[in-house]
Amino acid sequence: MSGIGITVGVATCGRPDGLARCLRALAAQSVKPGEVIVVDQAPTDQARAAVGSSGLENVRYLEQPRLGLSASRNVALRSAGEAVLAVTDDDCEADPAWVGALAAAFDRTPKPEAVTGPVLPLGEGPPGTFAISLRQSDIPVDHSGRVIPWSVGSGGNFAARVSVLRSHEGWDERLGTGSPGQAAEDADLFYRLLKSGAVVRYDPAVIVRHEWQTRARRLATRSSYGYGVGAMCGLWLARRDPYALRMLAAYSRLHVRRLLGGLRRGDRVRTAEHVRALASVLPGVAHGLAARRR
Repeated sequence: MSGIGITVGVATCGRPDGLARCLRALAAQSVKPGEVIVVDQAPTDQARAAVGSSGLENVRYLEQPRLGLSASRNVALRSAGEAVLAVTDDDCEADPAWVGALAAAFDRTPKPEAVTGPVLPLGEGPPGTFAISLRQSDIPVDHSGRVIPWSVGSGGNFAARVSVLRSHEGWDERLGTGSPGQAAEDADLFYRLLKSGAVVRYDPAVIVRHEWQTRARRLATRSSYGYGVGAMCGLWLARRDPYALRMLAAYSRLHVRRLLGGLRRGDRVRTAEHVRALASVLPGVAHGLAARRR
């Protein structure tokens, strides 16, 4: 087992029950994290109690105003005392072997700068709910160079060397949940890492489980993520990076293909999801272009 130290950062905002579940999973790790940093943008007594009763030996609870997911993760990055920062969300539950699998993944040659892994459904879904953010591949891959960034992994199951994250100035606070850019902070960070020559390893043993969502919540996230991808690409277009056009084309093709499949099957729910995703891309691009100029 690698001796690399891992800080786990958990961003939370108004979900004390989910936070409690997330922290219980971290306390139950077969290999303990060096420290856990909870950054709360909607602090409550219930959230503080969840941290206090988590069973974690080295946990810090930090409060900040509502500035967005990226801002919370950057607080964890600035505060991290270990060599690696791993992040997950308060609607996720890490597999008991998650920290140990991360340490092993960072230790294997060629040693990567960052690691991602599968995102699986959390238990059996209640009726009328949907699994989201799934990544179920069991094939290990080392990504590098120009790669469509959302094919690399998900922000809720991600770790990177602290020195590398700090050299890239962490997450872009113009993107992500709670920001004007709404989403795609993970894809933007992946792209910056890959563009700089970093190796981002997808390891099937690094498993996180994501809770199910209602149809309304799923539809909302399709709109916000499409907008976020557009905003991210707009920011890169403003930097005169032509690969942004390729990313836009890849995202649009993906959703057009799935939209047509939904129409053929008469699946109105799936069709609505992809219509919303596509309809939000161009407004997002306009936002990204304007944000870069500002």
